[in-house]
Amino acid sequence: MSKAEAARRDWRERVYQASGEVAQGARIELAAPTALRATPGAGHVTLTWDPVPGAIGYLVHRDGAPVTQPDVDVAAVPACRYVDTGRPGAAYAVAAVSAMEATGPLSAAVHAKPLETGEARVSVDVDTETVTRPLPRPWRPMIGSEHLSHLLSTERTGGRPIGAELTEALRISREELGVRAVRAHAILCDDLGVYREVNGAPVHDFTRVDEVYDTITGMGLRPVVELSFMPRELAADPSKTVFGYQAIISPPKDYERWADLVRALTAHLVERYGEREVVDHWAFEVWNEANLEVFWSGTPEEFFRLYDVTAAAVKSVHPGLRVGGPASAANGWVEELLDHVDVSGAALDFVSTHTYGNAPLDWRPALAGHGREGTPIWWTEWGPTPTHFHGIGDGPFGATFLLHGMKSAAGRVDALAHWVASDHFEELGRPPRLLHGGFGLLTVGNLRKPRFYALALAERLGQEELAADVGGDAAGVEAWAARHEDGTVGVLVWNGTLNHGQAGGAAELSRTVVLTLAGLAEGPYELRHLRIDEEHSNIGAVWRAMGGADWPGQDQWAELREANVLQDYEPARVVEPPVQVVFELPMPGVSFLELRRVQS
Repeated sequence: MSKAEAARRDWRERVYQASGEVAQGARIELAAPTALRATPGAGHVTLTWDPVPGAIGYLVHRDGAPVTQPDVDVAAVPACRYVDTGRPGAAYAVAAVSAMEATGPLSAAVHAKPLETGEARVSVDVDTETVTRPLPRPWRPMIGSEHLSHLLSTERTGGRPIGAELTEALRISREELGVRAVRAHAILCDDLGVYREVNGAPVHDFTRVDEVYDTITGMGLRPVVELSFMPRELAADPSKTVFGYQAIISPPKDYERWADLVRALTAHLVERYGEREVVDHWAFEVWNEANLEVFWSGTPEEFFRLYDVTAAAVKSVHPGLRVGGPASAANGWVEELLDHVDVSGAALDFVSTHTYGNAPLDWRPALAGHGREGTPIWWTEWGPTPTHFHGIGDGPFGATFLLHGMKSAAGRVDALAHWVASDHFEELGRPPRLLHGGFGLLTVGNLRKPRFYALALAERLGQEELAADVGGDAAGVEAWAARHEDGTVGVLVWNGTLNHGQAGGAAELSRTVVLTLAGLAEGPYELRHLRIDEEHSNIGAVWRAMGGADWPGQDQWAELREANVLQDYEPARVVEPPVQVVFELPMPGVSFLELRRVQS
């Protein structure tokens, strides 16, 4: 069995096993949601309800059981709206959630079923004179990456240079998506040689860390320093590992030596990159997903001790340095860490957690309950699926998912970090073929996937968010509009679903969209209409049409790059106010309409 095969088997056996149970503190009592309404439409039932004070999210029930999917790690949704697609009629109820193990009573049930026929028409009305707020961009603060020693690799995958292409992928994320920082595992692993013991005494060496972080900072990015995993000679049990590169997940054999390592690394970074730079722009995150056995072989109590010791070590270098966690899987241990630091007094400058397959929950009520209103909330891993080699994110479904999540998070989450930038990724083995269901926004070879283009279009929206109302038989249609300082208006309209069973499309969810833009100044505008769907801006469709072998040949790489562009849905044209555009929008599909003043 190869190292990659062994890592995959180990992952499958342990990925859903908790590393231990934590005694819960007091949880607020939640009321049952009220005013649950079920509105049937073509191919769907839309549920809405009134908000419950103190809720971080809501768990929808269908016929007495929570609505779940096999590739979604947290089923609860953050908003008081859920669109159920691809199902027959059902009895629906909703419960509020205040923490991951604290769910309130169910609402009264309602019954509904999708319409068999319907007009399937959606209105999108944009008021270009009404600014709602500066446009939040939760993708900008950070993006995820494979362990950053990969940047130094001179090896190849699919004939492509790993280190050079991962570096370029991060540069593209910086320049085209506006990303400012990168978060990655394993800066303390043995491949960077940070720790060894000579005659029983610790020796620290940050030479290779410098190479990595110099590369990152040289392209205008900052690292979020994930303090993981355990150096072999500092591990209590170095046989406990994860991933193909055998990252050690053990607690330290000596917490004082671990603290000395963290303190020395932090002081070194401050000295090398400058106190104001690191204090103002860097951050330190304690470990990764310790609530899962696959990432932490110790007990919960040992992790919380690690957190306290680590936070104190970082703060000892400079009290203004930011440190946080728990960097947990599936929203776990957030309340538990809040309970813990309330007692221990350890610093907690930001709260971080992860989720996949759904929009992130709203942890603000929980923070308020601990007297920590305004504490930044960072989702340091997020994406369409937590499963390696799962193809669901490579096509246009991934594009609609990212836009749904980013708009949901906008204004209530400080960072929503897509995991990851590049398919140069080797946790459970290197990519076996070009389109293999990798986590990256970019393929090996740095071809842009539909979800990369979705974020690029969101970044292209203006600085001022505009009022945009969606009406009619909307189902999964959403809109986001914004205005630039020069008067250019951008409108994103997408049609998606959270039902992974319909990721390949569902004809009954296609919609006719009537987009109306009111309040435009007089004069001609150039109208561009860009599209992401199965036939547009979809490198997967191009590759399949070329035969879809494991890897392209040299001539095929050139052909793929030429075809890897954001495509127009229709030719650009000049229009004058009032402007109304009617178009068909499949599910999944994304339209971006941009109106730019024509200069006389």
